[in-house]
Parts: sequence; structure tokens; C-alpha cells
Amino acid sequence: MSGNRTPEDALFDDLEAEEARLEEEEQAEMDAAEEEAANEPEADPNDPATILALLDKLKAENEEMKDKMLRTVAEMDNLRKRTAREMSDTRSYAVAGFARDLLGVGDNLQRAIQAVPADKRESGSDEFKALIEGVEMTERELLKALDNAGVKKFNPEGEKFDPNKHQAMFEMPNPEVPNNSVQQVVQEGYTIGERILRPAMVGVAKGGPKFEDVAQPEDAGDASEADEQSGES
Repeated sequence: MSGNRTPEDALFDDLEAEEARLEEEEQAEMDAAEEEAANEPEADPNDPATILALLDKLKAENEEMKDKMLRTVAEMDNLRKRTAREMSDTRSYAVAGFARDLLGVGDNLQRAIQAVPADKRESGSDEFKALIEGVEMTERELLKALDNAGVKKFNPEGEKFDPNKHQAMFEMPNPEVPNNSVQQVVQEGYTIGERILRPAMVGVAKGGPKFEDVAQPEDAGDASEADEQSGES
């Protein structure tokens, strides 16, 4: 039966174990307090000093129990939030491995479509055209299924090279485009949720101006325009 357990089962087991641990700690503290009270010498219940001391003790114990209760509630709330977050992540990324395998299928479908020149497609027989349309439809359905699973395609052409999202395949000397920018996309990348499922394979420009210097004039113009509008208001 252990082979049928899901990640959610393990998370609920952790939650139950934490609740049991907190209950055991609370019971141990109560047992210790009762034992301490049993060992105390009996005092005159009508003595005002004894009554005041008892009231002070009860107030202190009440504050201590209140503090422990609040801390326990906070710990359980944090545990529930963490468990819910882990369960959400488990559901979101459970298909990552399977989706990554399907990307290769999508790549092959795309290569098959690109391998047929437009003139060949127009001059081909009806059966040939139907075959190409079937391949294109299969690719669209595959991309739709991946999209429904949270897998998104991205094309970073023109963006600044980011080693966390892009895989540099070669350098492209070009003094007219920003240095260290993506000039050519060999293979588009994919994300799943907020994670990179497969980085984009790219060609990176070299020899041009700094990417930041090219991006700054537009930003500076927007900032100066905002300052002017702020001054007029």
C-alpha cells in the first residue's frame, strides 16, 4: 500500500505529527504543574497573604497559558500555510518531467513542418497537403495541452542575456546591437509556473554598446517627462 501514497498523504502525515507533538508538550507541562502543586505545603486558606499569593500565581499561570496558546495557534497556522504551499507546488510541478519529454516531440513536429518549403507545399498533391495540415494540427494540439498544464513558450530575442533563462550556443559579433543581448533564437524556451522548464538556445551579440547604455535613454526620457508633469501639477 505504501507504493500508492501520494505527496499530499506525506504532507498530511507531517501536519498530524506536528499537532501530536504540540499536544504532548502541552500535556507534559500540565502534568509538571500538577506535580509541583501537589508537592507544595498546605497553607491557611483564610490567610490574606496566602489568598493574594494564590491570585498572583493564577494570574501568572493564566498569562503563561495564554501566551502558549497564541504561539501554538501561530505555529499551526504557519504549518497549514506551508503545507498548502507545498501541496500547490507539488500539483504545479508534478508534470514537469513528463512535459519536458513532450517538448522533444514538439520540436520534431516543428522541424517536420519547417522542412517543407512553401512552394513544395503549394505544388504538392492533396494528400501531401493533408499530411502537412495534420502535422500542423498535431503541433497545435500538443502546445495547447502543454499550455493547459502551465507550460508556456517564450522567445527572448532582443532581451538581455540571462544565464538562468538562456543557453548561449554561439557569439555573433555585431557593433550595431547591444552587447550581451540575444540576437538570434535557435530554439525557444519553456517555463512551467515560475520555473524554467527548458532554457532558450540563443546566439549572443558581442562588440556593440552596453545593453544598459542602450536601455537608459528611453528610461531617462520617461523619467524626465514624469518630472515635468509632476512640476506642472
